[in-house]
Formats: sequence, C-alpha cells, structure tokens
Amino acid sequence: MSKKNISRRFKNVSSLIADQEYHYQDAIALLKQTSSAKFQETAEVHIVLGLDPKYADQQLRSTVILPKGTGKPVKVAVIAQGEKVTEALQAGADFVGSDEIIEQILDGNVGFDKLIATPDVMPTIAKLGRILGPKGLMPSPKAGTVTTNLATAIQEFKLGKIEYRVDRTGIVHMTFGKSNFSQEDLAVNLLTIQESIERNKPSGSKGKYWQTCYICSTMGPSIAVDISSLKTPLSGVVN
Repeated sequence: MSKKNISRRFKNVSSLIADQEYHYQDAIALLKQTSSAKFQETAEVHIVLGLDPKYADQQLRSTVILPKGTGKPVKVAVIAQGEKVTEALQAGADFVGSDEIIEQILDGNVGFDKLIATPDVMPTIAKLGRILGPKGLMPSPKAGTVTTNLATAIQEFKLGKIEYRVDRTGIVHMTFGKSNFSQEDLAVNLLTIQESIERNKPSGSKGKYWQTCYICSTMGPSIAVDISSLKTPLSGVVN
C-alpha cells in the first residue's frame, strides 16, 4: 500500500502502535482497539518460523481446534457412499453425496468451507485436485479431512478446527477469532495455536524456531508480539 493510498482511519489506528514487541495480552488489546472497519474483522496471526519447507523434514502441516471457535459458521461437505451418507447427515454436514457433489465442484460450484471424504472415494475425487488444490480444500489425511470417522470430523470442524501449514517462505498465516471476541477468548485461541505449532515442530528444524510473530485485524495494522510471552501456560489464561 503506497503512502498516498493509506486512509485516515488506518493512519489514526496505526499511531496507537509503538515500534516494539508487546506482551500477547497487550497486543490483543491493541488489536481490538485498532479494529475500526465497518464490518466485523477477523483476528489474524502471522508467524515467521525458522523453516525451509523445500526440505521434507522442515515441512509443517497440522490442524488445531480453537477452544473459542473461529467466529465463522463452517459449511461442511462430505463425499461418501452407503451408510456413511446417513452418518454424515446425522452429524450435521451441510452437503452430502457422491457423484452429484463431484459434478457440482467440476462445474465450479464450491459452496462449502471444508470438504471431508472417506478413503474409499479418494480415487474418484482425484480429478478435483486442480480445482480444490489452489483453494486449500482438497481432502487430505494430514488435515483430518480423509477419514472413516465422519461424525467426529464434522463436529470438530464445526466447533473450530482449522488447518495450518508453513508456506514456501516459512510463514504460517492463521485466523484466531473475530475482533468482537473477548480479550480472554482471543488469548486462549492464540495460546492454543502457539502450543500446537510448538508440539508439531518438524524434526529438521535448526536454530531459532520462532523468528517473529505479528497479529492484526483484517483491516488493521500489524502488532509485534513478544514471543517469550506466548510461553505462558494455557492454565494461566482466564476462560
């Protein structure tokens, strides 16, 4: 964004942020204070890790369930056959089927946020990779979206389970709620993300694992977080 294109609103909220690293609690308070768009903004975290994902042992991809949810209703589609169709419907899936859903996707109709498939249909949906791959929606065992336990998977994604991965530059981009969440709820979600990334540290990681961490609202300025403050145990956060 060029300087002459920066809005007065953005300049005003940016002036509230000093050139320093903040304790995560203070950073979250600032995020809420600087969220001033006319719509409910998403809370985002951007973490630079000391990883080079071109090496197999430095790749990071996992899932985490945000205890306080994402603040966004999640539409789940399931591709399955036989009795698994009934299981998916009973578990609350929004769209369930087989060939009909595949045809809808091939026609460009992707009206869901998460696609779950049973292992037996994976050969059938391989052709969807060119459409779903760029959108991050292609079912994968690592993401928990290829499973026979449909009821659990559907419920977890509805509750706030999200997938994350390190991009080719070594950065993890994630959402951790909405700006109207309480400070305590945002803190619980953020610390849960920190704990998950730490727990799934790749075996090939060398040197300093966490490089920098910034949070922001969708239309707000970046706020640097003191990484050492994120080591606070989750039990120390008010739920």
